[in-house]
Amino acid sequence: MTENGDVTPLVQLENVNKHFGALHVLKNINLTVSRGEVLVVIGPSGGGKSTLCRAINRLETIDEGKIVFDGQVLPEEGKALARLRSEVGMVFQSFNLFAHKTIRENVTLGPVKVRGTAKQAASKRAMELLERVGISAQADKYPAQLSGGQQQRVAIARALAMDPKMILFDEPTSALDPEMVQEVLDVMIGLARDGMTMMVVTHEMGFARRAANRVVFMADGQIVEENTPDEFFTNAQTDRARDFLSKILTH
Repeated sequence: MTENGDVTPLVQLENVNKHFGALHVLKNINLTVSRGEVLVVIGPSGGGKSTLCRAINRLETIDEGKIVFDGQVLPEEGKALARLRSEVGMVFQSFNLFAHKTIRENVTLGPVKVRGTAKQAASKRAMELLERVGISAQADKYPAQLSGGQQQRVAIARALAMDPKMILFDEPTSALDPEMVQEVLDVMIGLARDGMTMMVVTHEMGFARRAANRVVFMADGQIVEENTPDEFFTNAQTDRARDFLSKILTH
């Protein structure tokens, strides 16, 4: 329950279906995300995890069912959709930074353009957020001058700059060199501790164990199992999940 006593989930998916042509990528998905919850979505590639993540801020449309965000059914398009998107941060596998803008400019752009924040205030806030993700010293550099791990931390700061109600992370570390993964996960663990509502699609099982309130295991377009990290990793209930875990946890 949040401070104002609001127990309604921040996100509700009801009987959500999605096809890409003949491929049924989301099959009758029912899922809620509570305020302040860190939900980690894991499972084999091609299981629908990224599509699920992208459907929540309507980067992917759905064919059937309903998605409710903060009490409102997801708008189809227009200003209402733009407003919703500004309340749901998104961090992708590829960093999607503007190459011709400095790090600070990348972080201030959204608040100035979308929220109408004054440039000076947005710049001050950007520096605070870059400090929070550990790269304020790089503020006047351009994305190409930064490592992949640093660029991904800029992308997180950029998402935070909009004061979102939730951040979606779609495999945020899978494009990174192994030695850079932890610096990004550390920032995400910090956000989780601070109470940010997060949905994270990832292959990083250590992160799932440390930061998740709940693990959702997806395969073949369905939610096969969901549980606390402790229960899921030590006592998976389904053959499909046990098979998945036996393959990844032994390597």
